[in-house]
Amino acid sequence: MSLLSAILPAKVERPVLDLSGDALRLALQAMIAGSEDHGGIERYIDAVKLKSELFKQALVENDAGNLDVETFKGLCTFMATVRRRIGPWLNENDFRQISEGLTELFSDSLAVDERIGRFCDRFPDDKAHRWVRDLATEMLHYTDPERMPLMNRWVWDAKANTGVLREIWHSDDIDHLKIPVGDSYGTFLMLREELSQFLSDNGFFRDMLYYVDVLCAQVYANYICEQGGSYLRVDFSAPEDPMQHTRRLLGLDGVRPGDGKTKLKSIDGEAFVIDDGHLLNQAEETDANS
Repeated sequence: MSLLSAILPAKVERPVLDLSGDALRLALQAMIAGSEDHGGIERYIDAVKLKSELFKQALVENDAGNLDVETFKGLCTFMATVRRRIGPWLNENDFRQISEGLTELFSDSLAVDERIGRFCDRFPDDKAHRWVRDLATEMLHYTDPERMPLMNRWVWDAKANTGVLREIWHSDDIDHLKIPVGDSYGTFLMLREELSQFLSDNGFFRDMLYYVDVLCAQVYANYICEQGGSYLRVDFSAPEDPMQHTRRLLGLDGVRPGDGKTKLKSIDGEAFVIDDGHLLNQAEETDANS
C-alpha cells in the first residue's frame, strides 16, 4: 500500500487525471537544466524542505492559535501570492481574524475542504481576497506535506480553468477545453500521486514530496514565461534567469540576498525584516556543513 493510499479517506473522490507525458518531460528537463547555475536541483529541494521546517516550527511546535503577528509576517514572506496583498490584515486587531481562522484550519475534526472553506469564509469573497485560499493551502501543506499536497490556485483553479493541471493536461485542443475536474482535496492528492509516479519512472526516489512541488512550480513558471509575465504582473516580471518564476511561485525569493529585507510590505510601504535569511543561501550553508 502506498503512502497516499494509507492517508486517503475512502470518501474522498479520486478523479481520473489525463496528463501529458510530453509536457511533463519538457518541464522536468527545464527544471534540471535551469537549476544548474544555482547549485543543482538538490539545492532547490533543500530550500523547500527548509521552508517546511520554518512553517512546522511556527505552527506545529508552537500552537497555531498562539501565532503572533510578527512570526506570521515572516511566514508570509515565503508565500508569493499572499505577501503583497495581505498588508491591510497585518495589524493587531485584524490579525485576530487570521489567528482564530488558523485554529479551525488546523483542526482534524473537519474535512480538509471544509476547513479551507471556513477559513476563506472569514474574509470578503472578492478578487482582492483571492490570496486567502493560497494562505490556507500553503499553511496546511508546509506544516504537513505528507498529508496535505500543495493546493494553491496556481496548481489548479477549476472555476478559472487555469493552473498546473491545465498546462499538463493531455488534449490537442486545450485552449478550448473546460477540464472536467474539480479543485477539491482529492484532486490535488491524485495530481501528486501521478507526478510522484512520473518522477519515480524518471529515476527520482528521494524527497518525492518536495520534487513534486518544484516540478509543479516549473510547469507554471513555463506558462508565465510564455505569457510574457502577464499573469500576476505585480509579482512577476521578465525573468533574469530560467528559474526566477519557479523560485517566486515557491516563495524562495522572499528575502533579498545580502540585506535581510523581506518583500512583505505594510500598508505604509515599510519592508519588514526577519532573521531567517535567503532560503537558497540557507540550503547551501546546510549542505556545506553536513
